[in-house]
Amino acid sequence: MLVVSGLTAAYGGRPVARLAGLTLAPGQAALILGPSGSGKTSLLLAMAGLVDIHAGGVRIGDTDIGALSLAQRDRYRGRNIGLVFQDIHLIPGLSTLDNLLLAPYAAGLPQDVRRALALLEQLGLGDKAARPAQTLSRGQAQRAAIARAMLMQPKLILADEPTASLDDDACRVVGDLLTSAAAETGAMLLIATHDHRLKARIPTVVAAEPVAAGEAA
Repeated sequence: MLVVSGLTAAYGGRPVARLAGLTLAPGQAALILGPSGSGKTSLLLAMAGLVDIHAGGVRIGDTDIGALSLAQRDRYRGRNIGLVFQDIHLIPGLSTLDNLLLAPYAAGLPQDVRRALALLEQLGLGDKAARPAQTLSRGQAQRAAIARAMLMQPKLILADEPTASLDDDACRVVGDLLTSAAAETGAMLLIATHDHRLKARIPTVVAAEPVAAGEAA
């Protein structure tokens, strides 16, 4: 279960965004909607332990993210949270497949090549597995990043604008894959987006609220 209560994300002690509350059971999905600059990304990063929690809390199962040390957050995130960043962060010089396998390697976990290849196939990238990551188009790289986030069957998938660079057909494929994967594996899925095409398949919506400079959190 993901429980977010009165969360305010901050950079350097300065509050930037808040989320009143959200509860997700395993297999459920929700959207954080809001225009650019509303703080959606900051809230996701706070849930992942990458940005300070200024107020409120984030609990994933029995784990209180705010109570973990930096090293403990890194370890927990690597094993339990799948991240899809708006900046894709594929490693140039590595193949598409090796970019997927880097995540379990970094977490000290076994590399499941068969599952990685199956995910790439599902996302229409089966013929790109051996291609260097830098040769992928923006949309292809986005789908590869989604496959990477799902590889280790995380408890929680946090996706930042995963369909922003995709046409309608690719958006449908990615939306269906993310929601079906969450349902089948029992992962919780939270997508920060301003893409209203996703509302058709993920009706649970919460709003990001920016915190203005000088405003009390």
